[in-house]
Amino acid sequence: MAYLEGLSNLPALEGERVLLRRLVMRDAPDIFAYCRDPEVARHVLWTPHESLSESRGYIRYMLRRYRQGEPASWGIVWKPEKKVIGTIGFMWVNVENASAEVGYSLARAYWNRGIMTEALRLVLDYGFGTLGLNRIEAQHEVANPASGAVMRKAGMRYEGTLRERLFNKGNYVDVALYSRLRSDCPDR
Repeated sequence: MAYLEGLSNLPALEGERVLLRRLVMRDAPDIFAYCRDPEVARHVLWTPHESLSESRGYIRYMLRRYRQGEPASWGIVWKPEKKVIGTIGFMWVNVENASAEVGYSLARAYWNRGIMTEALRLVLDYGFGTLGLNRIEAQHEVANPASGAVMRKAGMRYEGTLRERLFNKGNYVDVALYSRLRSDCPDR
């Protein structure tokens, strides 16, 4: 199955302004720089990193996932500065149904520049083209509409709101669910 092979050999994906590549230990200072920001962590399921050691632990976790061929994230490298400014990747892959979920985070200094839309398009193309998936979905807290705008700009469609879907930072939160299907892609 293409998805299993594609996950164990997660390649670099290059866009006009970003490079998506596997994380490496030397990325820890870049990861810590944005993961310690409470605003970046506000609508995701992790809490702000409190130390460089915590960022290294996250990278070790990703390295294990790469080795085991499990769904994992790429580091988003901002090409003009050659530094990691975020992550994007597959949260899970369902082989039986040829579906997956994508999640992402980005340093606040790079918000509202179309960077995440570019990265998400690369991942969607990889998911449909190389992995052979039929459905890719993503979700965001309703209180974070900017993430929904990214999903729409990348060609994903709103499917509905899941009430109190997640428990995050002490509260149950509503999430909006988006997806893109292989049949939504005109060239597939």
